[in-house]
Amino acid sequence: MEAKTTVEKLQVLLPHWVEHNANHEAEFRKWAEAARTESQPRLAGLLDEAAASMSATDALLKQALAEAGGTKGAAPHSHHHPHHH
Repeated sequence: MEAKTTVEKLQVLLPHWVEHNANHEAEFRKWAEAARTESQPRLAGLLDEAAASMSATDALLKQALAEAGGTKGAAPHSHHHPHHH
């Protein structure tokens, strides 16, 4: 059995990173809204900016995945990371 190349490893890792970032982006937006409802516009704005940065990162990761040739035999990633709600 041959060792996987970097590209083959990235074809597995990148979809996970895209999913993980999307989850974080959604959390940032949720908490931004919560901060806004508690009259914390500056805090909300910073969280909105963080969410926008995650969205930009997501686009770059998707481009990297396409450049790597897409997913190859990667099972959908389903484990969840603990988040504080």
